[in-house]
Amino acid sequence: MPLTKVDIAPGFNKQVTQTGAQGKWTDGDFVRFRYGLPEKIGGWEQILESTLVGAAREQFIWADLDGRKYAAIGTNKVLVIYYEGAFFDITPLGTALTSCTFDTVNTSATVTVNKAAHGLEPGDIFLFSSVTPPTGAGYTGADFTTNPFQVVTVPNSDEFTITMASAAGTTVNGSGSATVTPYIKPGALGATFGFGWGTGLWGGGQQVFSTLNGALLDDTAGTGGSGTSITLASTTGFPSTGTIKVGAEFISYTGISSNDLTGITRAAAGTRSAHSSGAGVEVFTGWGIESLSQTLTTDPASWSLDNFGEQLIATIKNGKSFSWNPINSNSNALNTRAVIIPSAPTKSVMSLVSDRDRHLIMLGTETTIGDQSTQDKMFIRFSDQENISDYTPTSVNTAGTFRLDSGTKIVGAIKGKDYTFILTDNAAYVMQFVGPPFTFSIRQVGSNCGCIGQHAMKYVNGIVYWMGESGGFFVFDGTVKSLPCAVEDFVFTTKNGSNLGVNYSAGESVYVGLNHLYEEICWYYPQATSDFNDRYVCYNYQDGTWVTGSLSRTTWVDANLFENPYATEFTSTGVPTFPTVQGATNINGSTKYFEHEKGVNEVSSTGAKTAIPAFIESGDFSLNPDGTNAEFFMSMSRFVPDFKTIQGDAQVTILLRDFPTDTEASSPLGPFTVTSTTAKVDTRARARFASLKIANTGTDQNWRFGTFRADVKLDGMRG
Repeated sequence: MPLTKVDIAPGFNKQVTQTGAQGKWTDGDFVRFRYGLPEKIGGWEQILESTLVGAAREQFIWADLDGRKYAAIGTNKVLVIYYEGAFFDITPLGTALTSCTFDTVNTSATVTVNKAAHGLEPGDIFLFSSVTPPTGAGYTGADFTTNPFQVVTVPNSDEFTITMASAAGTTVNGSGSATVTPYIKPGALGATFGFGWGTGLWGGGQQVFSTLNGALLDDTAGTGGSGTSITLASTTGFPSTGTIKVGAEFISYTGISSNDLTGITRAAAGTRSAHSSGAGVEVFTGWGIESLSQTLTTDPASWSLDNFGEQLIATIKNGKSFSWNPINSNSNALNTRAVIIPSAPTKSVMSLVSDRDRHLIMLGTETTIGDQSTQDKMFIRFSDQENISDYTPTSVNTAGTFRLDSGTKIVGAIKGKDYTFILTDNAAYVMQFVGPPFTFSIRQVGSNCGCIGQHAMKYVNGIVYWMGESGGFFVFDGTVKSLPCAVEDFVFTTKNGSNLGVNYSAGESVYVGLNHLYEEICWYYPQATSDFNDRYVCYNYQDGTWVTGSLSRTTWVDANLFENPYATEFTSTGVPTFPTVQGATNINGSTKYFEHEKGVNEVSSTGAKTAIPAFIESGDFSLNPDGTNAEFFMSMSRFVPDFKTIQGDAQVTILLRDFPTDTEASSPLGPFTVTSTTAKVDTRARARFASLKIANTGTDQNWRFGTFRADVKLDGMRG
């Protein structure tokens, strides 16, 4: 009897039932399709042993006029340059605080820094300079100036504490002197929440921040799913009772024990959900603590990065804009910091360079330059041509302004072939250079098509792709239209915060990357139970197929100047090593830097290999493919593996089902180990329906599957 061939179309289809998905793949991880065939994705290698402070939010690669290549990475803590195998800290600095003094306690490494109205918060990073060490404490100037420090606690507005590398040798008060220069603050690790009228700083209170020390599960209990407490990194400054905000969830508490909040009540307002260790926690102290009905969401830290010629342009989301010039990169430039752009707006959602006409565009910016209170998130301001420091329109320059009117805020923008494409939370606009006297034209091209986050849009081959604010994918190819998606329900549907759909409250973390080597656009997103990106959905724009998976990436740049894609991964429990921060006790985790499409494993900075456990599973297919005698069972006596390529081995499993509503048989066939020399596999299977699973679990394994052929025959009507 001839072998039966099972044809399975490329791509995942998660919109149908398991049996309705005959001839389709339904699930998998770490796989892609090429030429219609499924294969394991390429591996990745950690580029440097150093890990960055905080979570990377944007990455940008460019080259100077001499061909030197740079990657800029902005985290929620720092701005760094990657150049020729090393990181360099170029984080801009804030206003210096002079005439600071020290308090020390004998045998304690905790040092109090005294400065009236210092304005610093726990977790802030800063530099010491002009240091006269506290008398008799045993410290030298180098103990303070070798590395930046982190603020550990803020007892009051006139004091903050640090942790030294060694304990003090005596107790002194108000001794020594120093200048403290803080790093600029890009923003919070995750979305933070303010409160309605009558809360917060009004009436003399202050906002206090911390982070979760341990995961918080989606149940009624506390950390780890047991007890009635929540453990924080620090409870310094927290009121004895109150309500905290974690993600979109309010949690009340009735007491404090060390770093534990006790007597908790989950979902005092908002939806209860799981939160990862390191997630941001905030509470207001003072009058009107809990106005739970009126909240204001503040976006997590982010950056927009671009180049104006050789210069890097870096804008903090809802903050200032800076530039960095790489000239003489092999000497002093890499040891200098980005500096504020003179006369530019000081609070903008983002910026980008209009390349052809050489304007720097500020989006969601100030109506009065330099007055941050006038920020209008629908207002656009662009510089004079060739002058990134002139934004005031005159009769002799090309600077100007626009205000968009559909939506409440500009979410993001991206450069197309000859236009800038702008997305608000509701609409799409095209901005084009037209020359004097108007400089730019702008027109609305779509509505009800808002974008979920600043970095969730990508321009490829004349088309803009993006993830919608409330679900679905969209494209702009001259007109705005929905992009059909065969995994849409899986990506966008959440049920009680427990399934794998996107966490909309963390939508600003979504990051889209292009991998032109395989014609893929991948959106990395946090699932409903996570505050950080931990899943992906990829669209192959050449063949129109979709896949999903579980890879954690916070930024991604395509292979362009560099041979392969470069990406970042954030770990909330990771210990950062660059820059080296003294006294860093709770610094929001760390970021690893990877080169992708390298080999077939995950490789650490030390060369250690970890397997990439790829798998793919089909929908049910009938063992009687011609449709006749459908009431009969079929028996399978053997199958013939067909792999286009196979390295090491792969595991093939056949899952059986008698009726569409049945669960899979408790004893599937396999897994069978298949190698490049396996000619056939003998089986003893009897069922009406079967599905196919191909997987690997070990290192140095790779595969590309072809077709499935099996020897099947009629085997009666009884099960």
